Amino acid sequence: MSYELHPETPSTGTLLSDRFPGMNVKRFWERLNHTYGSLGVNFGEVSLLSNSRMSLEASEYARDVGRFDSFHDRVFRAYFTETRDIGDLDVLLELAQEEGLDTDDLRVALREDRYASRLDEAHSEGRQLGINAVPTFIINEKHTIVGAQSLDFFRERLRDIQGE
Repeated sequence: MSYELHPETPSTGTLLSDRFPGMNVKRFWERLNHTYGSLGVNFGEVSLLSNSRMSLEASEYARDVGRFDSFHDRVFRAYFTETRDIGDLDVLLELAQEEGLDTDDLRVALREDRYASRLDEAHSEGRQLGINAVPTFIINEKHTIVGAQSLDFFRERLRDIQGE
């Protein structure tokens, strides 16, 4: 599900240091790189919390044309590794073009808010499920794994669930 975690974020984004006062942004990214670098996931020092709504709507467009996974991966890399603003239309259209999406049709879909109701429904469902962080993984409709966790954590948690 495409879940908009911070819908209150201004369309131009906001600095992480303003959104999360007292957070050591540099240390946060260092920890993530330490944890996930060995898995090939590398994080840049993102300083801007982008407004993700447009990128989520673009992802829903990609889902409808069968390109969700590759587009989602590309947006993830653009934001978290390349530190690009995924709330910027030009950035999204560039990423969409790289992934073979029809950028003219995507632009129209975004202008028409074609996927707004889908995101609103997902947000309501997420609130009902108690989601307050991403990623959140829901297993067998009752177990959750919240946040970016290590592979060992996932393995241990899945073994616990399987043993129930």
